[in-house]
Amino acid sequence: SSFLWPPDVGKMMGGDKEEPDPDAEKKEEERQEALRQQEEERKDKYAKMEVERESMRQGIRDKYGIKKREEAEAEAQAAMEQSAEGSLTRPKSSVPKGCGDDDDEEESIMDTVMKYLPGPLQDMLKK
Repeated sequence: SSFLWPPDVGKMMGGDKEEPDPDAEKKEEERQEALRQQEEERKDKYAKMEVERESMRQGIRDKYGIKKREEAEAEAQAAMEQSAEGSLTRPKSSVPKGCGDDDDEEESIMDTVMKYLPGPLQDMLKK
């Protein structure tokens, strides 16, 4: 028994090839161009939204006296360096030779712990 396929299934399965569309290349280029254009529009839209959000964030920062994350981290680092001068760790000279006298191990355990804590927690611990 021979099963009759719908006429276009044979083409989909790679059967009798129809003559190549003379405009296929042109259509594909137009399709690619449309995709590029959509991507550009999407990027523009998100860039605008991000600018709006950033201005809104800045307004909130100004209102509540909050520093921008990068600035706050830089200041926290400076504060850490200052407070390290009066830190709880013993001065290097009082550490016996061969007992943790690696020069590259400048930071105390507290400094290391602070790096991994979120900002608000760091602020609480500093006070």
